[in-house]
Amino acid sequence: MKYIFVSGGVLSGLGKGITASSIGLLLKRSGLKVTAIKVDPYLNCDAGTMNPYEHGEVFVLHDGGEVDLDLGNYERFLDENLSSDHNITTGKVYLSVISRERKGDYLGKTVQIIPHIVNEVMDIIKKVSKESGAQVCLVELGGTVGDIESMPFLEAARQLQMEEGMENVMFVHTTLVPIMGVVGEQKTKPTQHSVKELRSIGIQPDLIVGRCSEPLDRSTKQKISLFCNVPTDAVFSAHDVDTVYAVPRLLHDQGITDYVRDRLGVQKDPTDLVEWDAFMKRIQSPTDDLKIALVGKYTGLKDSYISHYKAFEHSSAEVGAHVDVVWIDAPEKGDTWDADLEQMKEQLSECDGILVPGGFGIRGTEGKIEAIRFARENDIPFLGICLGLQLAIVEYARNVMGLEDAYSTEFESDAKHPVVDLLPEQLRVTQKGATMRLGAQKAIISKDTLAYDLYKKEEIWERHRHRFEINPEYIDKISEQGFVFSGISEDGIKMEIGELPGNRYHIGSQFHPEFLSHPAKPAPLFYGLVKAALEYNKARR
Repeated sequence: MKYIFVSGGVLSGLGKGITASSIGLLLKRSGLKVTAIKVDPYLNCDAGTMNPYEHGEVFVLHDGGEVDLDLGNYERFLDENLSSDHNITTGKVYLSVISRERKGDYLGKTVQIIPHIVNEVMDIIKKVSKESGAQVCLVELGGTVGDIESMPFLEAARQLQMEEGMENVMFVHTTLVPIMGVVGEQKTKPTQHSVKELRSIGIQPDLIVGRCSEPLDRSTKQKISLFCNVPTDAVFSAHDVDTVYAVPRLLHDQGITDYVRDRLGVQKDPTDLVEWDAFMKRIQSPTDDLKIALVGKYTGLKDSYISHYKAFEHSSAEVGAHVDVVWIDAPEKGDTWDADLEQMKEQLSECDGILVPGGFGIRGTEGKIEAIRFARENDIPFLGICLGLQLAIVEYARNVMGLEDAYSTEFESDAKHPVVDLLPEQLRVTQKGATMRLGAQKAIISKDTLAYDLYKKEEIWERHRHRFEINPEYIDKISEQGFVFSGISEDGIKMEIGELPGNRYHIGSQFHPEFLSHPAKPAPLFYGLVKAALEYNKARR
């Protein structure tokens, strides 16, 4: 087994996950079997209970694991389904060690960070790598070098290299190379200090990826090489590009694939990027421009909806149209409701499509309902996901069926018309973490529906993350009024897809199709929205 640890310095958000994903893709396209692990140094056992404003999107895996959004990047780049074991958190590690201590597994020994916590981390990494059947395992170390909470994981990486051999473990360090506005010079001092911090704990990086707004100058690379003790050819420029999908080609053209393979002593088959380059060409050469509104409640942090944005990228590449996402914070009822609502409608009227994504809590729900109503009444292509579908049903019940008090019991426990209600299996749930309906579930699609036209199959598997559902007691009443439930769960009880046949594109899903959208394989519901938006755009010209 070969291990590649990817660390970051200076500040967070430099793109360690994209660096790791890009290296993984390049090695996979060179004929190697690759897997990836993300280490997150927080005490939460998983990302499931974390606020998107603090952490970004909660990505859901096939096995129901609620994990860091970087695992979404790994799946999209590697075209692999990972498991919750591929996300290691401090909480998971400590919980495991403490549970074993309570059972007496340590035979009365004093349980400490070193060796017990560190050994647990190494054991997990080796176990996940082995079970994946991979030849190369990429391990992204979350956080920043120097963080107190990251120290046990860095120590585990150092010890793993000692245990497995220098030839089998390498370190990639991603760091910031800022440009000072006054002099326009690329500054290497942050990189020097970051590497010094890394070396102080016994880790010498084999390769440095410099994040900069411009390509790194040769002189900058030489200076980093001199002060950080790496060859000049081991300093790579990861400068700003239009899309993260350009990063693999950017790094490959600088020789990173050969450098990594030489360092690890693995095979050197030609790297096949033909399909990837074709996908990139489609992204970079659109023939049309579209505006699609995303009406949500976490729009202040775009990473909260990163998989939606990626699904738009994948779909736009297939349709041949660039999608400009218009971020709209759903208005709330209050003193400025009328003005805020009018402003939102003005924004929506300039868009070619509308997406209402999932979310939790009552804030912004009335604004989302009005956005859905505006889409339905003006026949603007609309897609609702999870809560988006539920609110589409609330909107339909209120404004078409005349059930003015229709609502979800999530927001009004004694709603007169609870068209959305808690899943029966959730009634006895007392803990919030990992207790929703999670992961891949089968749905049955009816023929002669929009959903069938999009998926072109009667059985699909999609990933879920919800506690509430369309109330079964209202299904017949809603269907009688023209709303079609074109996808249902395997047990025939839960409504998975709902659509309105009279509109050009008005559809919603209880599941999250964005989690299974990959380059060259866009999620069907997103592809359908972008395609309908393009047709709508042309019809308005």
